[in-house]
Amino acid sequence: MLSGLITLAIDSMATSLYTSKNAVGIIPHGHGHGPANNVTLPTKDDDSTNAQLLRYRVIAMVLELGIIVHSVVIGLSLGATNDTCTIKGLIAALCFHQMFEGMGLGGCILQAEYTNLKKFVMAFFFAVTTPFGIALGISLSTVYRENSPNALITVGLLNACSAGLLIYMALVDLLAAEFMGPKLQGSIKMQFKCLAAALLGCGGMSILAKWA
Repeated sequence: MLSGLITLAIDSMATSLYTSKNAVGIIPHGHGHGPANNVTLPTKDDDSTNAQLLRYRVIAMVLELGIIVHSVVIGLSLGATNDTCTIKGLIAALCFHQMFEGMGLGGCILQAEYTNLKKFVMAFFFAVTTPFGIALGISLSTVYRENSPNALITVGLLNACSAGLLIYMALVDLLAAEFMGPKLQGSIKMQFKCLAAALLGCGGMSILAKWA
C-alpha cells in the first residue's frame, strides 16, 4: 500500500515536471493583415494529443523502473539459490513474468513514441537487469544466505516495493486507461470480455505463484 502511494506521488510529480518541461508557449494572434501576423495557434486537439503523449512517456518510465527492480530481485534469488526445486520454480516464474512484462512495456514504449535511441536504451535495460541479478546472486552465493533474517527482510522490502509499483501501474495507468477509453466505453460486451481476460490472467499468475 505504501509503495502504491509513493508510486502515485512519483507518477503525479513526473507528469507535472514533464508537462512544464515540454509546455509550448502560445503566441498571441495578431490583428493585422500582414504576413507576419498570420500565426497559427495550437488547437485543443493538439494540446490533448501532446498531453496524452507526455502521459504515455511517464507511464513507460515508471513501469520500466518497477520492472527493473523486480527483475533484479528475482534474478538475485535465482543466482544465489542452490536448491534445484527452487530454481525450477523461479525459472518458470521468470519466463512468464518477463514475457508478459516485456509485452506490456513494449506497448507502452511504442505509445510513448520515443526516439529509436531511447527505445533501444529502455529495451536494453529491460533485457540485462535479470541476467545482472543472476550474476550478482552467483557472485554473492558464498556470503549470501537466502534464509537469513537480513536477506529475508531486504528481499521482502524490494519485492513489496516493486509489487506495489507494478500493481498501481497495472490498475491505474494501464487497465483503467483502457477500460475508460472510447473503444471499451462504446461496448459493454467488450468490457465483459476484457474483464474476463484480466481475471483469467490474475488467476493464472496466482496458480503459478502458488506452484512456484
